[in-house]
Amino acid sequence: MREVDLDVFAAELARGAFTIDVREPDEYAAGHVPGVRTAPLSELGSHLAALPADRPVYVICASGNRSAWAAEHLEAVGFHAVSVAGGTSGWARTGRPVVRGSGVRAA
Repeated sequence: MREVDLDVFAAELARGAFTIDVREPDEYAAGHVPGVRTAPLSELGSHLAALPADRPVYVICASGNRSAWAAEHLEAVGFHAVSVAGGTSGWARTGRPVVRGSGVRAA
């Protein structure tokens, strides 16, 4: 499992990186990175079929702990997963945009 910092993630996101947020729905709705799909950690198994097998799946959470666990799990089942260190909290702290609402589900 690879981990990237927020600057690398921002560049990859600008290039269209497929990204899931593994926080719970209420956390995601309270504020998430624009364009990032929701796939709660508690439901991750039900989202596997919707994840791309041919390119990296970036995984973000609040701080990086849940995303690291989820990325390891995804790697174990054959995905190329990348955890985003610092998470959504770090993203917001550095002045990057955060949107509110239910957004888009991964599956």
